[in-house]
Amino acid sequence: MNKEKIIVLLLAAINFTHIIDFMIMMPLGPQLMRTFQINPQEFGLIVSAYTFSAGISGFLAAFFVDKFDRKQVLLFGYIGFLVGTFACGIAPSYALLMTARIIAGTFGGLIGAQIFAIIGDLVPYERRSSAMGNMSAAFSVASVIGIPFGLYIATEFSWHAPFLLVGALGVMIVPLVYQMLPKMTAHIQHTSINQPFAVIQNIVKDRNQQIGLFFGTILMIGHFSIIPFISPYMVANVGFSEKELTYIYLVGGVLTFFSSPLVGRLADKYGKLRMFTLVGILALLPIFLITNMPRIPIQYALVATALFFVFASSRFIPANAMITALVSPQQRGGFMSISSSVQQLASGFASFAAGFVITKSATGELQNYQYVGYASILVSIACIFVAQKLKSVNVGKN
Repeated sequence: MNKEKIIVLLLAAINFTHIIDFMIMMPLGPQLMRTFQINPQEFGLIVSAYTFSAGISGFLAAFFVDKFDRKQVLLFGYIGFLVGTFACGIAPSYALLMTARIIAGTFGGLIGAQIFAIIGDLVPYERRSSAMGNMSAAFSVASVIGIPFGLYIATEFSWHAPFLLVGALGVMIVPLVYQMLPKMTAHIQHTSINQPFAVIQNIVKDRNQQIGLFFGTILMIGHFSIIPFISPYMVANVGFSEKELTYIYLVGGVLTFFSSPLVGRLADKYGKLRMFTLVGILALLPIFLITNMPRIPIQYALVATALFFVFASSRFIPANAMITALVSPQQRGGFMSISSSVQQLASGFASFAAGFVITKSATGELQNYQYVGYASILVSIACIFVAQKLKSVNVGKN
């Protein structure tokens, strides 16, 4: 148990830097749109560049990751990701920033899938939601400390600074991963070495895996169709200053730091499916409030964004636990890579599509965000029904 906790903590540290690198793009939206003189569609594209490249690399990785030590794959992906992050920190133009985001995404696509595969191999199903909840706490720490500080140094110095900081933190984490994470090769002896497309064949034959991929896809679409534009909308339409955006992540992060482990424990105790359904229903209210918000005092707006952080983000804790249980350990690395790939592509598509729906008025306000919110609500409701169809492999009930 102690060794398990140390490894989960180490994976959470990796996830911390990974999350900051991805999420810092959202609150930097107003600054990037002003600096590069780009519109919402172009901003949505630069957010999507990371997720599209991560999705493609994750898909390709699915054909070989189960043939290697999960530790080696994780280190390879993480070092490449840090190279891309440093490239973002020195990019002088929109085109080069786009290129750097593609590099970071290409390697970042390996990270998330391997983290979930390692947790799936290491942590028994009856404790897995708790481990996922602790992993989600990395998101909370990133929100409470990383993103507000990243926004602060971005406004005080340059938008380049947060990426350089994330890269520096990652460099310190790499030797810890090398020294403390054990080899994870137990799955290799049962892997179909001579069947590189076995992961695809298994998905084609298994309706349960197909439903799992569809579930992850629509969950990401419902979530990431609205996330990239929360910060620009709060500045342009609600009345936040760029510095006040830090309050969104500070308040939301503090609350999710406590709620994420709690949701994980409750999911293990009362059932993953039951907890997913509960938080999925509760998430509908803040989605509606955020995407229909008029110009109001920021303290009222913070209530809505805090509810979104707590409930919408909590959906991924039981959801990821359920997804890791859809396949056997021998197939888990490949399936999680495919799942991560599909989810990344879905989030990229959602951000990109939302950018075409949302327009900017002559006064600078964002329009049509409410329609994106309505679509997100419908997709989120569909997720609850699809989740009922998932069946875990040799672990009992969800």
